[in-house]
Amino acid sequence: MSVDLWIWTVFLGVIAFFLLLDLFVFHREAHVVSMREAATWSAIWVAMGLAFGGLIWVWFGPTAAGEYLAGYLIEKSLSVDNVFVFALIFSYFAVPAAYQHRVLFWGVVGAILMRAAFIAAGAALLEAFHWIIYVFGALLVVTGVRMATRRHEEVHPEQNPILRLVRRLIPMLPEYRSQRFFIREGGRLWATPLLAVLIVVETTDVIFAIDSIPAIFAVTREPFLVFTSNAFAILGLRALYFLLAGMMHRFVYLKYGLAGILVFVGAKMLLSDIYKVPIWISLAVISVLVGVSVVASLRATRKEPSEHVYEHS
Repeated sequence: MSVDLWIWTVFLGVIAFFLLLDLFVFHREAHVVSMREAATWSAIWVAMGLAFGGLIWVWFGPTAAGEYLAGYLIEKSLSVDNVFVFALIFSYFAVPAAYQHRVLFWGVVGAILMRAAFIAAGAALLEAFHWIIYVFGALLVVTGVRMATRRHEEVHPEQNPILRLVRRLIPMLPEYRSQRFFIREGGRLWATPLLAVLIVVETTDVIFAIDSIPAIFAVTREPFLVFTSNAFAILGLRALYFLLAGMMHRFVYLKYGLAGILVFVGAKMLLSDIYKVPIWISLAVISVLVGVSVVASLRATRKEPSEHVYEHS
């Protein structure tokens, strides 16, 4: 599969355009993101992601489109786990609801850049050393088992080495100053707590990338498909957070579905030299695992009170 440079250029240009539109038009001023706004943007990003899959079909055929869609579903599904952790981080730092979008915006920008670097490195390793595929596969299986057996998700920002380093280098104010990360006061440059939140979000995403990037390489080795499926799923992460953070307590069985996906794609990688699982089977398995875990979760918690565990709106 050969991807012309102009396709890469147009794709990156479109992504940059929508990010700038989001930052300078729709969210120029800090405000609380309503459920309606979050649902609208979620629908827009999902529609764009699926529409791009249609373009992949036209340009490169049904197999490439299936690989893109499988990668998109994997990343989108794992993004729900990200939402839960982000909610814990915002709760830990008591981030005002109006400032959360700004953190997630720059978090998404950083995530896309880091994923691009991870994808380039992963593709180079797989090209140079075939045995890396077994390392990736084993990592995914182990991660899936750990996800299924863990009891509670916890965050410990005070143990983050990068955050501790930044606090040594830049004095940090104890209170938020609108949605600014830095402020000059008394002739000195100060960081605000919002910078600390952004650092924790970014470093947490590195951990998520270690899971999701190998998982997508399990369904396609084409860097363009890996990157674009990742990008569209991540771009919808902000809206997904505001849409789901308040009801994350209802997804009690979701981690088992996500764990099943990681174990499945890990096993797929480990067995790839013996049997190559058709992409349509992968799509079906991923869809069933996510669908069953979500439906089972919502049915099991349908009689629970509707209070939000994490305040975000």
